[in-house]
Amino acid sequence: MTIVECRNVKKIYRQGEVSVTALDGVDLSIVKGDFMALAGPSGSGKTTLLNMIGGLDSPDGGSILLNGQALEKMKPSQLADMRLHQVGFVFQSYNLIPVLSAVENVEFVMLLQGMPLQERRRKALAILDDVGLAGKYGRRPAELSGGQQQRVAVARAIVGAPAIVLADEPTANLDSASGKDLLKLMQEMNESKKVTFIFSTHDKMVMEYARRLTLIRDGRIVEDRRK
Repeated sequence: MTIVECRNVKKIYRQGEVSVTALDGVDLSIVKGDFMALAGPSGSGKTTLLNMIGGLDSPDGGSILLNGQALEKMKPSQLADMRLHQVGFVFQSYNLIPVLSAVENVEFVMLLQGMPLQERRRKALAILDDVGLAGKYGRRPAELSGGQQQRVAVARAIVGAPAIVLADEPTANLDSASGKDLLKLMQEMNESKKVTFIFSTHDKMVMEYARRLTLIRDGRIVEDRRK
C-alpha cells in the first residue's frame, strides 16, 4: 500500500538574485511498513524533501500525495489537520515542551486530537512503557538524558497512530550507544506496530539499520534500493 507519492517534485530557494535548487525532479513512492533512510551530504535536499512530505513546506513544481491527497492543493487549515492526524515528527533537537512532564508531552498530540483525558493518559503511559521509560512518567525534559528525551519524542510521534513518522537526523545529538538503542527501539516499533519510518540522515549507523536506502545528491535521487 503506497502512503506517499512524490511526482517530479521541485523546490527552489531564492535569496535576492541568487537561486538554489534544493530538489530537482524527485520521483519517489513510499509504502506502508517502510523503514527508510533518505541519505546524503549537507545541502543534498534530504531535509527539504522530508519537510515537504510532512507538509511543512510546499513544492515549486510537481506533486506530493499522502494517502492519495495532494498536499500542495490543501489549505493551511487542512495541512495542519493532516499533520495532526497522519504524520508524526521526530526532530534532532527533541522539541519537547520543557514545562511538561514526559507523560504530558506524549499526551499533547492526543489532547490536540480531542481525545478524553482518561484515554490519552492510558495510551501515554502504555507507550512510555513500550519505549523503556516506565517510572519516569513525571520527569520533565531537563531531568532526562538526551537518549531518554528522544524516546519521549518517539513515543509522542507514534502514540496518535499516524500513517507515517518522519525523523530528521534523530541520532545527531546522541552518543553512539544511545543512538543505537534508539534505532533498535524504532526498528521494534516498525516490526511490531507496522509504523512507517522515514529518516533524513548522514549517520552511517542509521543507514545500516534502514531496510531501504535512498541516496540524494544535488536535489536528485541517485540510488534507491531495498536491502
